[in-house]
Amino acid sequence: MSHQPEGDESAPTPDQVREHVEHTRHELGRTVEALAAKADIKEQAREKAAEIKEQAAGAAEFVTDQLRTKAAHAAELVKDKTPDPVLDKAAQVRDGAIHAGHLAASKSPEHVREKAASAATMARANRVPLIAAAAAVVFLLLLRRNRRRR
Repeated sequence: MSHQPEGDESAPTPDQVREHVEHTRHELGRTVEALAAKADIKEQAREKAAEIKEQAAGAAEFVTDQLRTKAAHAAELVKDKTPDPVLDKAAQVRDGAIHAGHLAASKSPEHVREKAASAATMARANRVPLIAAAAAVVFLLLLRRNRRRR
């Protein structure tokens, strides 16, 4: 039998004890969840990787924007310094190439046009490797040319 002295206001009631126990359980549950999260190394690694990936994407976008700006500026400088007769001739050559392309497309068989379209699509999808390969070929040709001069 529990004995409570009458008039002792500091002794908790059974409802207060239950409420305190529930509150303590809730706090203990939150503490356990927090400890489990700290102990989950895989999840922490995933979160860190996602954070780094996001930072890298932002940095890549920033660098890409800078490169585009610089390339546009360089193109504008080249265009400004190129004499008008050269620009006119370049436009004529471009127009002639477009005309020749349309003419070749209209006279070539359908399966050749399909293969050319497929090759163009693959080339657009793989620009970086193609540019790298072209740069390597140019480098090798220049290296070979320099060796022959000696």
